[in-house]
This record gives sequence, structure tokens and C-alpha cells, in this order.
Amino acid sequence: MQTVAGLFGIALRRARHERGFSQEALAGATGLSTNFVGEMERGQKAPGLGVIVRLARALDVSVQDLLVDFTDAAIRRLKV
Repeated sequence: MQTVAGLFGIALRRARHERGFSQEALAGATGLSTNFVGEMERGQKAPGLGVIVRLARALDVSVQDLLVDFTDAAIRRLKV
């Protein structure tokens, strides 16, 4: 069963890779620590809305793009 943090981490890693960012570069562009970026990508930490907005701006994507994996089917299977 997938967690909310896990689904977000998958989308974040995909967006970061598609735009050629390293975790270090994304951390620098958002003012977050590299460790926190890694923890989010591994689904170990769930970011707040403000952090999601900062990530979306740095990656030049919409917030919706970072939540793309939250389909109805995936939401029903979430471990909350």
C-alpha cells in the first residue's frame, strides 16, 4: 500500500530528473536541505503546501504536476 508521501516522492523525483536537476541543485534553488529533498523523494517526509509551491516554482512545473500520481484509484489505495 502506497503512502501520500510515497506518491509525492515519485512525482518529485520524476520532475527533477526530467528537468536535469540534481538533488543538490534543487535544494539550492528552493532553500531546502539536500537531505530533505532526498527524504521527500524516498517518501520518508511529506512536505507542507508551502514547500510544494517552492518545489514547483524551482522546477518550473505546476503544483498539479507534482500531484499527478494522485489519481482516484491511487487515492483509494492510500495508507493514510
